[in-house]
Amino acid sequence: MPSGSYAERIRSARPNLSKSFQRLADYILDSYVQAALMTASELAHEVDVDAATVVRFAQALDYSGFPDLQDEIKARVLQDLLIRQKETAQVDTLPAVTDRVFKELGEAVERARRLMDPAPLQSLLKAMGQAKRVLILADPFAQSVVNELMRHLQSVGITGHRLAPEESAVARSLAIAAEGDMLLVLDLAGQTPLISAALLHAQSLGLNRAAVVGSASFDSARRADIILVVQPQEQSEAAVVVLGALVHMLGSALRWRYPERFKENQVKIEKLVRKLSGAKPGRST
Repeated sequence: MPSGSYAERIRSARPNLSKSFQRLADYILDSYVQAALMTASELAHEVDVDAATVVRFAQALDYSGFPDLQDEIKARVLQDLLIRQKETAQVDTLPAVTDRVFKELGEAVERARRLMDPAPLQSLLKAMGQAKRVLILADPFAQSVVNELMRHLQSVGITGHRLAPEESAVARSLAIAAEGDMLLVLDLAGQTPLISAALLHAQSLGLNRAAVVGSASFDSARRADIILVVQPQEQSEAAVVVLGALVHMLGSALRWRYPERFKENQVKIEKLVRKLSGAKPGRST
């Protein structure tokens, strides 16, 4: 029998597995806690295969069957829940450090949830829904969430355009901005003068302006129509995590606020995917 944990066996074998086996492999790797509690039939239903495929998958990894594989998964879950709890009780250990950091980040997100003011969020959702384009300008601390924000906008058919944080790039975009466009800035640190300057020029153009800021005292907050504040008491590392959670929440809120747009956009995407997947090289359609 091959050595290594079930996860190591799966990762090693995955490139040569069938598509059905790969779906099982990915589910077990990503959702091992759930897999530990499922029967073979329940797992099969979850990944849309038959129960016999689950058994064959386990055997392909040199387990006698799914119960044998599941026993090892259960042992992993038990280790996570019990053994690591003891380790985190010891202050000067790596598990203790990771536990403390995750706890601090979780508390920061929870504070943001409790302090979230729904009024500016409602205004932001409405403004985004009415905008022809949403121009997004982020400071260096917020760059990591821009693509995710654009994906959420696109899910309800809103065009998002990322502005590079450079004078020439912002100037080119604002020079061709038109009525109905909106400028959304993500300003966590308040250390990027270009953001305030862009908001000021957007105001002169009559564009809607919204700002997600690290503090309500930032210049960018004073120059925006709509303001969402990431808690100013958070350290910069926590602020980035809270911003990521806020963007995730914003995506869910957009889909809730514009369900018909979301449904219509998904239908269009699915039709186009089928069309593109059916296209043959060298053939015109």
